[in-house]
Amino acid sequence: MESGDDGVLRCRRALPKMPTISDLDDIGGEGSNGENPCNGEIHSNGKMEVEQLISKKLQLKRKAEHLKSDLMKQFDSQVLEFMDSLIEESTSLEPAPVPAVFSPPLSDKERSKLRHLRGSSQGLGKQFVVRRSLLDELFEVDHIRTIYHMFIALLILFILSTLVVDFIDEGRLVLDFDLLVYVFGQFPLVVITWICMFLSVLVVPYSLFHTWASHYRESRHGTMWSLLLGSLFLLYQGLGLGFLPTFVVVTNSFPPASCFIIILEQVRLMMKAHSYIRENVPKVLALAKDKSSSSPVIPQLSHYIYFLFAPTLIYRDKYPRNPIIRWSYVASKLLQVLGCLFYAYYVFVRLCIPQFRSISQQHFDLRAMVLCVFNSILPGVLVLFLAFFAFLHCWLNAFAEMLRFADRMFYKDWWNSTSFANYYRTWNVVVHDWLYYYVYCDFLWMSKKRFRAAGMLLVFTVSAVVHEYILAICFGFFYPVLFCLFMCFGMMFNFILHDRRKGPIWNVIMWTALFLGQGVIICLYSQEWYAQRYCPLQEPSFLELLKPRSWSCHLQTNPAVDSEGL
Repeated sequence: MESGDDGVLRCRRALPKMPTISDLDDIGGEGSNGENPCNGEIHSNGKMEVEQLISKKLQLKRKAEHLKSDLMKQFDSQVLEFMDSLIEESTSLEPAPVPAVFSPPLSDKERSKLRHLRGSSQGLGKQFVVRRSLLDELFEVDHIRTIYHMFIALLILFILSTLVVDFIDEGRLVLDFDLLVYVFGQFPLVVITWICMFLSVLVVPYSLFHTWASHYRESRHGTMWSLLLGSLFLLYQGLGLGFLPTFVVVTNSFPPASCFIIILEQVRLMMKAHSYIRENVPKVLALAKDKSSSSPVIPQLSHYIYFLFAPTLIYRDKYPRNPIIRWSYVASKLLQVLGCLFYAYYVFVRLCIPQFRSISQQHFDLRAMVLCVFNSILPGVLVLFLAFFAFLHCWLNAFAEMLRFADRMFYKDWWNSTSFANYYRTWNVVVHDWLYYYVYCDFLWMSKKRFRAAGMLLVFTVSAVVHEYILAICFGFFYPVLFCLFMCFGMMFNFILHDRRKGPIWNVIMWTALFLGQGVIICLYSQEWYAQRYCPLQEPSFLELLKPRSWSCHLQTNPAVDSEGL
């Protein structure tokens, strides 16, 4: 027995520490031939040890993977906390705005009065700090910049496809841009109209506020004086800025792009004039109650002029400024705006016009509607991306750079939204700030913080009405598709897909609904555009103007209309 045990031990010592599969095969072969006296023990014990080693190795590998994922999560969370604390520290170290020459610094008592007048829910309003636009930071990452290169490659393919098709049809390269020439028609009249609007906004609100602030304290009838000049300001907002530019646009039949320039500038200047009055009136009222103060709070005209050009709708006497102007950055952003303009041109030429030009030959039924919506999703999404990138990123950043305006948070990471409530807050921060402080917060202040749901409904209503007004004037017809999407689906998704919805699935749902919405907008408005041109009414009644023409237009294509190219 001892000699047998010694033989077994010697055989076990001869086993390699990490045998391979080929070694196991060799061992098994030797045992089968009977050449090894300890073949039974090797075949059983050796194989079991190898299996145990392999299983332990796999367990260690799984533990290492789990440890790696945990370490990466901890690292990401620590980095995010560090960046947040760094931003908060830089914000706290931001120098306070320098007061205007005619605006003495407010004492703590005056600030408390001002805060009370503005409403405790609003506080001191939006705080401007030095920060870059999010895409400027993301484009420094090669992986994100590759997505930008993919869109450029798609633009090149659009250009090549258009040139090739035109060469096959015409036998030559067609380099004319009839569509761009048409949509930007009557441009000299557009410039003259804009100059008149800007000069009126420059003179009237500032003069009215200067007159009111200078005589408010000395006037024995301050309330009547305020009502008089306030009524004049509202009359100017409604008649001078609201009616006259719209009258010029409608009577001269501006094409769509020229009309968009005037109407969007009209809305922007009205919002800026309201912000200027809204921000400065509480200062005058607060200082009027302080008998020790003698000078009126009247901002300098240069501050007001800067505000009219600044890429913000919230007035401040001073904004954080950058030390220099990077003219190369300005040139690159303006070139990108021009590139987006041509990108949109090729999207409409290749994806929209061929589909909707023959819309009058088709019957308006459910099948055609569904096909139209899904075929319009791609151009609708491209137009959405182009409008965001061209205006909210390139255009606003170009003006911010020329004015050395340092707060570049014109949007947030709306593409990561898991709720429509967050999407509405992050898509257009410039407009959202105006709606939040001057519609929602002022409504809560007047209602003493009651009826928050009514305040939210008021914000949606104002936004929907203004959007539909812009489209109705610029397209020349009333078709409240966007209004219904805002008030019905927008409100519904705002409560269903709220901020408590987290996770990737909710981001997928948000993008799906956004894609479908863009398809509906492009489909229905394009159908109505061509129906209005193919089936015009000679003397339409008011009810006929409200009824969508695409619901009843089934005439043949008008050759005269086709020759215009749109």
